[in-house]
Amino acid sequence: MAAALALRQSGARVTLLEQAPELTEVGAGLQISANGMAVLRALGVAGASSKAAQKSHGTILRDYRRGRVISTVEAPSAGSTYYYHRADLLDALVKAAVQAGVDIRLNARVTNVRKHPSDAEISMHDGTRIRAECVVAADGARSGIRPVLNGSEAARFTHQVAWRAIIPWAERSAAPMANLTMAPGRHVVTYPLRDQSLMNIVAIEERSDWTEEGWRLEGDVVDLRARFADFGGVTGDILARIEKVNIWALFLRPVAQKWQNGRVALLGDAAHPTLPFMAQGACLALEDAWILKRCFDEQSGVKRALEAYEAARQVRARRVVAAAAANARNFHLQGPARIAAQAALWLVGRRLAQRYNWVYDFDPTA
Repeated sequence: MAAALALRQSGARVTLLEQAPELTEVGAGLQISANGMAVLRALGVAGASSKAAQKSHGTILRDYRRGRVISTVEAPSAGSTYYYHRADLLDALVKAAVQAGVDIRLNARVTNVRKHPSDAEISMHDGTRIRAECVVAADGARSGIRPVLNGSEAARFTHQVAWRAIIPWAERSAAPMANLTMAPGRHVVTYPLRDQSLMNIVAIEERSDWTEEGWRLEGDVVDLRARFADFGGVTGDILARIEKVNIWALFLRPVAQKWQNGRVALLGDAAHPTLPFMAQGACLALEDAWILKRCFDEQSGVKRALEAYEAARQVRARRVVAAAAANARNFHLQGPARIAAQAALWLVGRRLAQRYNWVYDFDPTA
């Protein structure tokens, strides 16, 4: 939706094909750091939702047993992160796209895309075909269009499973922060949404007995509580309040070798699926959207624009994806390594955000 809006604002005629029959309130929380917020501001949608995003004042790092505070990570120097409910951000983007003149077609499932010398042909599930000068496939980590460019690729199960939930929340803070609670082989991230009326929860554990790929599968709350029963303090209290939870196994595909073929381009998770341990999945997609628009503004012709887009995005995407994979290991340390890491975090925690300045300082709109 961000890519459709950005391209429309540059003067392109844009049709957005969405396979869902309606745009409903799905998903959970999203963290949009300064690099992503720069795009939302440039698109004119930051603060456009009636349900405002929640400004973050940093992250508290905790040990799992009693919720002891290890350290506090301040907001990045590039600017604050904002916590969005996914539905609220989508709503703001949809309203702006409709107002700008994007043609949004629901219940429109794409089955194939073929490149032609002067355009691309989209095959639809109902047998119809659409011709376009350029096709942008933003159809997620299990993209049906990515194999057209890269051939078949097997997803790798990371032996990590994520539980997601949202609960009502009544406790307010003058400076709301996220909590990252770490344990051997597990961690839990919590942060407030919608003016602190909701609490978003993501609990990650290492395991091998759940391998179904999909992020909207219903989980067993009793099982969740049993698996995280030794978490105490504020995180333990939050986990005890969960009444409904979703679960999904974390699969990973490599960053695509080929992002475009002169007519068709990949964007977002279709190009660079990432683990959720840097909270950069949505931000990378927003960066893609703006830089794709900029390449069309600066280059003559679709082929040159897509080549410039691919060249501009591949190195950064690979670096961010690698950083997220490294955090997956760091959050779940065990034994002496865990003790040493906690001591280091206690000493340098407040400066920890500086380690990732290269992520947050990047402004794709500059």
